[in-house]
Amino acid sequence: MSKRVLFSSLGVAALGAVAAGGLAMASTGAEPTLTNGSARYTAPSAASTGSLTFTADVRDDSGIKGLKVVAWPASSKLDPTAEEMRHTEDAKCLRVSDGVSRCTYALKVTKEEAAELDQGTWYVSALATAKDGNTLFVPRAATFDVGR
Repeated sequence: MSKRVLFSSLGVAALGAVAAGGLAMASTGAEPTLTNGSARYTAPSAASTGSLTFTADVRDDSGIKGLKVVAWPASSKLDPTAEEMRHTEDAKCLRVSDGVSRCTYALKVTKEEAAELDQGTWYVSALATAKDGNTLFVPRAATFDVGR
C-alpha cells in the first residue's frame, strides 16, 4: 500500500500547524528505545502541498533495522496493535552513532486529502525493530491536532 493510500485511508493530516510530544520508553537493555518523538503537520496552501513529518531517535546496542509508523485520529478509536504496525509504512532511518538512528517519516498532503480529514487530536504509533530482532511498540509516540 502506498504512503498516500495509507495516509488517506486513515485520514491522517491536519489543516493547522502543530505540535507534538516526545516519548521515551525503555524497560531493559534487550529492547530498543525511542526518544525525542515529534510530529509536525503543515497544511497545504494555494502555493504548496502540505506535509506530515514524524521524527524520532531509536537506539539499540545491535543497531536499528527499521521503524514502522502510522498516524491516526483519536476520534476513530483505531488504536493500532504491534502486530498491525508490521504492515504500515517505513520511516527512513539514518545511523547517527553506535546503536542510534534518527528515523523520519515524511508524507505530502494535498488540499483534497486535507479536506477529508477528521479534526481534533491525532496520534502517531511507532514500531521499532532492532537488528537482533527485538522490538518496541509505542502506541502514542507523538500527538498533534488537526484544525480547520
